[in-house]
This record gives sequence, structure tokens and C-alpha cells, in this order.
Amino acid sequence: MSDRIEALVKEIAAKHGIAVGRDDPIMILQTINERLIQDSAAAQQDALDRFKEELESIAHRWGEDARAKAERTLTTALAAGRAAMSKDMQAGAKAAALSARQEIDAALAQLADPIRDGRRIAILNLIAAGMAVFAAALALLSTL
Repeated sequence: MSDRIEALVKEIAAKHGIAVGRDDPIMILQTINERLIQDSAAAQQDALDRFKEELESIAHRWGEDARAKAERTLTTALAAGRAAMSKDMQAGAKAAALSARQEIDAALAQLADPIRDGRRIAILNLIAAGMAVFAAALALLSTL
């Protein structure tokens, strides 16, 4: 500290051309000034530390809020995607079922006439077979 006082005495002498001693009342003001500056610096450092803590706390809260909002947005988007995919899958399944049903109906329509004709032929064959059995029975009866 004495080096600083000596440097200050030399600076005052150089700038103002006045010789100041250690016991000069102006040196008391210098000491008070230094003390006030130190106290002020300490108070400012404390305020800066509190401000830093507050900023860190706010940044942490913002980070948590942003994370929560991102999770909600992601969950909502995922649910909407699932709903859209389910809706599209149901629509696709209905369309596939309708298409299959139409193809089956078309195939059955193509087979309806041949089946009807086959049934008629079978009935006529049964009638002819019945007539043949009846004729054979008559022929058998006539020989007896």
C-alpha cells in the first residue's frame, strides 16, 4: 500500500506541481476513496453474482419449459400421425374388401349361367334316367 501512496504523491507532484506528504489531509480522502471503491466493487460483485444466479435459474426454467413444450408437441404430432395412419389403413382395408367383393361378384356372375345350364342338364339327365328305368321296368314286366 505504501508503494501506491508514493506513486500517488509523485503523480500529484508531476501533474499539479504541489508537494504532498503522508500526513496531508488530502491523503485521508485518498484512503477513504480507496475504501469506498473497494466496498463498491465488493457490492457490485455480490450484485453481479446474484444476477448471474438469477439468469442461470431463468435459463434453467426456460430449458425445462422448452423441453416440456417440445415433448407435448412431439406427443401431439405422434398421436395425430397415428390417427391419420389408422384412418388411412381403415380406408385402405375397406377399399380392398370392396374391390375383392366386386371381383368375387363378377366371377360369380360369370359362373351363374354355366351353373344354371349344368343344373338343367343334370335335371334332364335325371328325367332321362328315370324314363330309362321306367322303360326297362316295362320291358321286364312285358317279358314275364
